[in-house]
Amino acid sequence: MFNDLLTLTHLSGPQFAVVLGAVFFAGMVRGFSGFALSALVMASLTAMIPPFELIAVCWFLEFSAGLLMVRGGIAEADGSIVKGLVIGSVIGAPVGLYFTSVLPIETSKLIALVVIISLAALQLARIRPRFLATQSGLYASGLTAGIATGLASVGGMVVALYVLARDAPARVIRASLVMFLFASNLIGLVYMILYGMMNQTSVTRGLVLIVPCLLGVMVGQRIFRPSLEKYYKPFCLVLLMVLAGAGLVRLGTGS
Repeated sequence: MFNDLLTLTHLSGPQFAVVLGAVFFAGMVRGFSGFALSALVMASLTAMIPPFELIAVCWFLEFSAGLLMVRGGIAEADGSIVKGLVIGSVIGAPVGLYFTSVLPIETSKLIALVVIISLAALQLARIRPRFLATQSGLYASGLTAGIATGLASVGGMVVALYVLARDAPARVIRASLVMFLFASNLIGLVYMILYGMMNQTSVTRGLVLIVPCLLGVMVGQRIFRPSLEKYYKPFCLVLLMVLAGAGLVRLGTGS
C-alpha cells in the first residue's frame, strides 16, 4: 500500500516522509494560531514540489482544517471584519494571479515576503498605522491579502497582520482568521479551476495529506488554551517574520 501511495503522489520514500512531517507540523501551527498552514507548507516543500502545484495541495489542507475549526470560528469571530477582508481578497486574488503570470516567480515571492517582514516588524515595535483602524484600511488589507495569495499563497499571513493589529482578545483574533481562511478558500477554488491548478497529481497529493494535516490541527488546538493567550500575539508575529525571512534566504541562495 505504501508503494501505491508513492506512485499516486509521484514522490520517493524519503520525499514522502519529509512531506508528511512538514504537513503535520504546519497543521499543528494552524491549530494553535489559526493561520500559517499554507505558508509553512510552501516554505518547506517548494524545493521538492513546484509552487504552482503546491497551491492546489494547500487548498485541500486549508479547507479540511477550516472544516475542523469553523464551528468555534462562527461563534467567536468578528463578522464585520471577516466580511470586509473577504470582499477585498476576492478582488485582489485575480490581480495577484495576473502578476504571477507576467513576473518571474522569484520576484513575486520577494515582493510578498518583504511586505510581510516590514509589517510584522512595525507591529513588534508597537507602531500601528491609524489607517488600519478605518473601514478603508479593512478593505485595503483584504485586497492586499488577495494579491499576496495570487503572488505566493501568503494571503493568510497578510490578514493575520491586520487582525493582530486590533485590540481584541486572542480567541477573537484566532476565530476571525479561521473564518476568513475558510471563506476565501471556498472562493479560491473557482480561481484555481480557471487557472488550471487542479490537476490529478495535485488533487491526489492533497487528499492523501489531509489526514496528517488534521492530526496536526487537533494537536495545535489542544495547545491553545487561555493560559497561553498572553503569548499569542508575540508568537504569531515572530512566526511571520521567521517564515518570511526563511523565504528570503531561500530566494537569495537559490535553494
